[in-house]
Amino acid sequence: MTSVTPVIGAVYATDADKLAVAVAEAERGRSEGGIPIGAALFSSDGTLLGSGHNRRVQDGDAAMHAETNAFHNAGRQRSYRDTVMVTTLSPCWYCSGLVRQFGIGRVVVGDDVSFLGGQDWLADNGVELAVVNDPALIATMGQFIAEHPALWNEDIGEDD
Repeated sequence: MTSVTPVIGAVYATDADKLAVAVAEAERGRSEGGIPIGAALFSSDGTLLGSGHNRRVQDGDAAMHAETNAFHNAGRQRSYRDTVMVTTLSPCWYCSGLVRQFGIGRVVVGDDVSFLGGQDWLADNGVELAVVNDPALIATMGQFIAEHPALWNEDIGEDD
């Protein structure tokens, strides 16, 4: 998957294009010494509203998951019903709750092999779900989890 430089207001036509924005954010997070998970929020026509990456390590903020960061960076929207959350990794229960709370209508997941969060619950509650399972993303998360098991467990709320 080719990395891109996210541009707020640019239109990304395909799920692959949108996922490339999230991948760029994950790479940015990894380069900052954080957890390599990225996300982006788009309008239904593909306009990038905001993107972000997991910043728990960098900010010392347990709530700053990738989806939360992207949501925050998108700013206030009148409605989220016609938005698409794209994330490199299956959203945890916390981030799934954010999607459900604000009625985000569609979620694109890059990898649900390395971790399976609340995406099935989202689908059961009317959120359209697309799972890509990109081999490069699966390899990236697998390597990160193997190299940093304590940090990974902290991120997903598990004990060592």
